[in-house]
Amino acid sequence: MESISFHLDVISGVGSLYCGSVKTVRVTGSEGELGIRYGHTPLLTTIKSGMVSFIDSQDKEDQIFLAGGVLEVQPDCVTILADTALRADDINEAKAQAAINAAKEALAKHYSGDTDYAHALSKLADAMARMKVVEIARNRRH
Repeated sequence: MESISFHLDVISGVGSLYCGSVKTVRVTGSEGELGIRYGHTPLLTTIKSGMVSFIDSQDKEDQIFLAGGVLEVQPDCVTILADTALRADDINEAKAQAAINAAKEALAKHYSGDTDYAHALSKLADAMARMKVVEIARNRRH
């Protein structure tokens, strides 16, 4: 079955990272993973750090790293207003790996329930999501 395309905007404080037609969007909202297609029920939710993955109208898959934000879904349009958004080519892999290592070290020094532990866990999730976007982009190129 042929998917119907709809409009996707991914916008951060520095500008638009994507504006175009897509067939599907996958993103992690505050209540869990969301899969969006044309005609989806209207929705407004916060999004967690991670990535938005989408298939454009030419059947090309792409990913963008998101560090939180807001997602609005209308039947024929999806808008993501991201706190921070980066394409794979804009992510410094060495810095992301260093952030993972630093967060793991911080986790080892604190107890769960401690605010420093929660902060380190958040930093770890953020850095791991950045690395995942880089790895997916690298695999797609091969």
